[in-house]
Amino acid sequence: MSETPEATPDADLKPSFRSDVTVELVKHSAADSDVLWAARVSTAGEQSLDELTKDPERSKGLINFLMRDRHGSPFEHNSMTFFISAPIFVFREFMRHRVGWSYNEESGRYRELQPVFYVPDESRKLVQEGRPGKYVFVEGTQGQQELTGRVMEDSYRHAYEAYQEMLAAGVAREVARSVLPVGLFSSMYATCNARSLMHFLGLRTQHEDAAVPSFPQREIEMVGEQMEQEWAKLMPLTYAAFNKNGRVAP
Repeated sequence: MSETPEATPDADLKPSFRSDVTVELVKHSAADSDVLWAARVSTAGEQSLDELTKDPERSKGLINFLMRDRHGSPFEHNSMTFFISAPIFVFREFMRHRVGWSYNEESGRYRELQPVFYVPDESRKLVQEGRPGKYVFVEGTQGQQELTGRVMEDSYRHAYEAYQEMLAAGVAREVARSVLPVGLFSSMYATCNARSLMHFLGLRTQHEDAAVPSFPQREIEMVGEQMEQEWAKLMPLTYAAFNKNGRVAP
């Protein structure tokens, strides 16, 4: 019995370049009432939703108390699933967050990867000044910006041509993908709860309310900012308490 042959590569695919990332909230079961329900079972047993929400100020105060004193488990009884499109190097950082997260990423073993690549736009600071642990990023010159765009695009084109050449010769996708750079866009589903998301945001975003400074790479911060916007709409009391208490996850 013969093996199923690899699919014929699409020779007409041409590289395209992006400077953005996208985040879509695809499903959720997440509300401030989830936190209240989980917390109040400790002292009152099971309660109805009406009982939990009939006193808004009391609910707000309880969530703030839990956040302030770092009673974290009530913030875990919810779920959010995001569909994220970003460069591979962002996902390699992302997957350092393991507790309270589940991931499924598109596979270069089973499908031909599309030639979409990351090139930063003029808003991305290009130059790092200072020593490790004490550095800042500053604006690049127009020359540096033009050089970065040109070199990255040329490199991506050559890499994708090599990938296509190997596929056309019958090399397996899982082998041919080795030549592709981490600037290639990938996509994944990422599922988390509010507590794990707060840990992520505390490390991967900068914010004026943060009690502890963070130094995220800009591209993962772009993902975090979009996730934060979606979460803030789902759980406004929890989100407000997170900011009020220095953006430190409980």
